[in-house]
Amino acid sequence: MLATCELASLWSVVHDDGIAEEPQEPRRFRHWMLPLRMLLGGLLITVATGGAVATAGLLQLKGIQDELHRFGHTVDFQNGTVTPTEAGKPQTLLLVGSDRRYGAGKKDARSDTMMLVRIDPKQPAITVLSVPRDLAVQIPGHGMAKINESYGEGGLDLTARTLKDVLSTKTERFHINHAIATTFGGFIQAINHIHCVYIDVDRRYYHSNAGLPVSERYAEINIPAGYQQLCGTQALAYVRFRHLDNDLVRAARQQDFLRAAKDQLRQQGVFRNIKPLTRIFAKATETDSDLQSSRGILRLAKLAVAASGKPVRQIHFPGRLVAPGQGGLGTSYLGAYVTASPGAIHKAVEQFMHPSVPKPAPRSHKVSRHTAKAPMRDGRAQGLALVKAMPAHRATRIPIFVPNALTRRGQYPASTAVAPNPRRYVLRDAQGHRHAAYRLVIAENVTLGQYYGVQGTTWRTPPILAGSHQTRRIGGRTYSLYSNGGRIRLVSWQTRKGTYWISNTLTLDLSNSEMLALATSAKQVTAR
Repeated sequence: MLATCELASLWSVVHDDGIAEEPQEPRRFRHWMLPLRMLLGGLLITVATGGAVATAGLLQLKGIQDELHRFGHTVDFQNGTVTPTEAGKPQTLLLVGSDRRYGAGKKDARSDTMMLVRIDPKQPAITVLSVPRDLAVQIPGHGMAKINESYGEGGLDLTARTLKDVLSTKTERFHINHAIATTFGGFIQAINHIHCVYIDVDRRYYHSNAGLPVSERYAEINIPAGYQQLCGTQALAYVRFRHLDNDLVRAARQQDFLRAAKDQLRQQGVFRNIKPLTRIFAKATETDSDLQSSRGILRLAKLAVAASGKPVRQIHFPGRLVAPGQGGLGTSYLGAYVTASPGAIHKAVEQFMHPSVPKPAPRSHKVSRHTAKAPMRDGRAQGLALVKAMPAHRATRIPIFVPNALTRRGQYPASTAVAPNPRRYVLRDAQGHRHAAYRLVIAENVTLGQYYGVQGTTWRTPPILAGSHQTRRIGGRTYSLYSNGGRIRLVSWQTRKGTYWISNTLTLDLSNSEMLALATSAKQVTAR
């Protein structure tokens, strides 16, 4: 955290607000807004948690302004679409991603990702709310449609006005302080610039267009399950994936990617990356005029500094998937879509604006085995059979842990030559050193895209375990618990020969007791 007297006097930052940091973190074919999330969530927030003095920070901000002014694009908004805010006040940012920039000679551009980010130094967390692209809404002047169509009809201005109508109530108007749209043109360059991103891939992502008609073609992809490094084109395919996926899982996958990219950028040091990344993003983005000015950038940066050290909390959008013709809206032409009641949306907005403070965990590291009890079923025999049937090469030898218990709906997908389960492989760290690794995939609900799994590697310090966490001592083993909004997303432990973890589904469908039950039941098995 920035801590010099000079910075405190220049930016009037209060670093200690009395709130303890919690162990939290912070969809169809074309899309993109991840570059922008990384720019604001990764750069400005990381600036706030870096170790630079004020003078250097202000010089960097001047460099950002110069790059944005030289390469950026400004959007003209109707009066009232975006609401400028005073210095030091909270800000809500709308981040929109599309395959193409609005007005560049096309009518079919649609926003494929919409994310709201709320930075308020008086709140216990920075909040993120992803809005499903297939949400059925009333678009002003255009009638009922999916919200992603608002971008093609009226660009960023109409998208922001539509979203404000959706999130407002009869008594309280929702305000957006900044709006930014981006294409995925600079994404590959940006990911390669930060030397790729390590991602915990929950299952195999595969699609080939060979032999398919044009109407059934999606972006091609072939990424196996397991913790691995994804570079430019692979990373883009991963976050763009929508075949056999739904809006809610897709948004969760993108937010998970954002968390990993942001953490990696922080570890590398933002100041040496900030200028080239800003140039990459500026060429692919368009913003309100205030974010093209030094005053607007400085206000946002000061706000990020004031909120430094706070977790990033993902707020669940209360969407419900509706099959074609079954929603009662008289909108069969929409196909499958997402809907949500005004009351449920209002509750999500309340959490977005005023996130609650999670109850602190007990300070004692000794936890009874009863804490981990949950309705589970025996799955050891099936897991053991999969492990023993899978040959291991010398480079992939590692002691393998298999959970004795599975969730009631958990099933092991069949192991095949193209998608082995477990998958044994070699994992390279950032320095190129080779480590043995394996991934055991478990399906919770294939239809809804819910997969959890067991990961093991001889790499002692993978970046995924570098974030804040809590520890628990259960049954003679020490576990590290990584959470988001009070929900455990990862449970890890170490042995003399390896590092292991249980990953929740992307949408965190497993309860805390189920996650602990899986981890505490994991036992080493003998494999050939």
